[in-house]
Amino acid sequence: MVIVLKRNITSDEKNSLKKFLGDQNFKTNEIPGEEETIIAAVGRLKMDPREVEILPGVERVIPISKPYKMASREFKRENTIVEIPSPSGQIIRVGGQRVIAVAGPCAVESREQMMDAAKAVSECGAVMLRGGAYKPRTSPYSFQGLGEEGCRILKEAGDKYGLPVVTEVVAAEYLPAMENAGIDVYQVGARNMQNFELLKQLGKLGKPVILKRGLSATIEEWLMSAEYLLSSGTDKVILCERGIRTYERATRNTLDLSAIPILHGLTHLPIIVDPSHAVGIRDKVSPMGLAAIAGGADGIIVEVHCNPDKALSDGPQSLYPVQFEKLMRDIEALSPVIGRQVAHIHQSKAPAVISAGKRSSDKIICAFSGKRGAYAEQAITKYFDDEAEALPVSSFREIFQSVLDGKADFGMVPIENSLAGSVYENYDNLVNFEDVSIVASLTLRIQHSLLGVKGAKLSDIKTVYSHPQAIAQCSKFLEAHSDWTKVDAVSTATAAKTVSDVASPSNAAIASAVNAKYYNLEILQEGIEDDPKNYTRFFVIAPNHITKTSSNLSAGLAFETQKVTGEKPNCVTLEFTLKNEPGALYNCLGIFQEYNLNLSRLESRPISGKTWRYRFYADAVLEEKDRNAEYVSRVLDSLKQKAEDVRLLGVYSAIVR
Repeated sequence: MVIVLKRNITSDEKNSLKKFLGDQNFKTNEIPGEEETIIAAVGRLKMDPREVEILPGVERVIPISKPYKMASREFKRENTIVEIPSPSGQIIRVGGQRVIAVAGPCAVESREQMMDAAKAVSECGAVMLRGGAYKPRTSPYSFQGLGEEGCRILKEAGDKYGLPVVTEVVAAEYLPAMENAGIDVYQVGARNMQNFELLKQLGKLGKPVILKRGLSATIEEWLMSAEYLLSSGTDKVILCERGIRTYERATRNTLDLSAIPILHGLTHLPIIVDPSHAVGIRDKVSPMGLAAIAGGADGIIVEVHCNPDKALSDGPQSLYPVQFEKLMRDIEALSPVIGRQVAHIHQSKAPAVISAGKRSSDKIICAFSGKRGAYAEQAITKYFDDEAEALPVSSFREIFQSVLDGKADFGMVPIENSLAGSVYENYDNLVNFEDVSIVASLTLRIQHSLLGVKGAKLSDIKTVYSHPQAIAQCSKFLEAHSDWTKVDAVSTATAAKTVSDVASPSNAAIASAVNAKYYNLEILQEGIEDDPKNYTRFFVIAPNHITKTSSNLSAGLAFETQKVTGEKPNCVTLEFTLKNEPGALYNCLGIFQEYNLNLSRLESRPISGKTWRYRFYADAVLEEKDRNAEYVSRVLDSLKQKAEDVRLLGVYSAIVR
């Protein structure tokens, strides 16, 4: 059973509770969480749970009917995110809405081979490096691996290319050598899934573990093996479907993709898929890897070898680097369709730190959507005081991806306009990109002009190009010219460039007057926005996975990011979904009243795949006395009691220019 503790429980009450459970032959494990602290009591239930619920310091008791306790959804409602630090300090997070790729050869054969493989897979998009140092082979005459030396080579290659390393543990006696080598993630192979003594020893290390499904294991047996790891001490377990043995012989095994959605319903643990061992045939690996992601897997682990024809182990199923690169490109294309984003190793460079908008490192790069002269570029100039290099990209999503990958230190994304309303796409991006946070807000006055080629007159115009938001903001002006054709553009600056490139007097763009100089255009009319009080609010975003400390939903991390801006945070943005019950929204909004928190904006967005269900975004202003991580944590904890899901999107300073 799961015993949820009261926040004000004393040490004596907690010790008394544990003693009581021990006397009833329960094994206990205390798990401090961001939502609540619980005690997992595992054993045969011989008493009424109400006997525990009435004890001092106990909030409530949740009986668990499954034979696996700590691995079940009953034990933990939200998805577990397994955090793995990279050699550069980046936190690789497995689970949630991310897709990760682990890649490398089946076996470590030599230092040169591993260095070549690590370079190749890191360039193609892998975030972890795999390689077998100890190889459990069917034949005693097959290559058995390089052992301890293989671990050292693997770790050296991972460190050089910034990748955490994954290798299989075949026996408990090898654990000290693997620890000494600095192995980041331990893999339990299919043959050892039910080696319970090994699982118990491995769990005690508290390190991340990839647990592969046994050759003929049921899903319940697989989760029971995960239970051994969890109950022994680690909370970082990743399940790996790698195919099961059936009567079919066309492939090496039968890849059970149906296990992915089933597991998501039964367990909070992340799930990855190994298509290499499942199909055993090189040209079948990529389509099954892609299918795994489409089916809801949190990642893939694939074998990649620079010269598979000469591989000492599993050459026929190992991808060439060019094939792995193609697979990763396909996954990148698929991920937005299913509401996921692909995790990447953050490009290594000197950290960018600013203080009150001033640069203190050699270069700050801030991404924006559009061409030179876009309002977002002007916002970058205003916020960073001309000290940042603006990086133009082609879409809002690409801003987030550039920040995530390290191509940019920051991103400037519009979130709402005082006349045209919200930029809904960026609300969705804030949720989809879990490793990006809001670190600042900037409000910029927007002044639109009609721009045409040199010598053009207002009477010549037949087609107007601009961003849909700008067109909406100039609706009154455009109503007076109802015969004009309106064409959407990626940004106002892109519209100006299009008019310049076409060079026709019949075309015009709605954009900032500064674009006239950039694109050799003429200002046909200024101030055409509907209302002079036309403002756009931008969010400055930054990565939150470049840290040496755990950050999952942490208010503390949000305040740490303010070291980036040098300005004291005065706003908070969070997202929550409602329970499907009467008064759900009323109950959640009551939390803001309870904490005397000024709710300045509330926005709702439909949840993909859940008809008539909505996600709410809330902006709130922090009072001077409440501008600390402890206060925000208390608000989040209370909101989590009322909402189905809660995420902190940022604690930041709001600026008007």
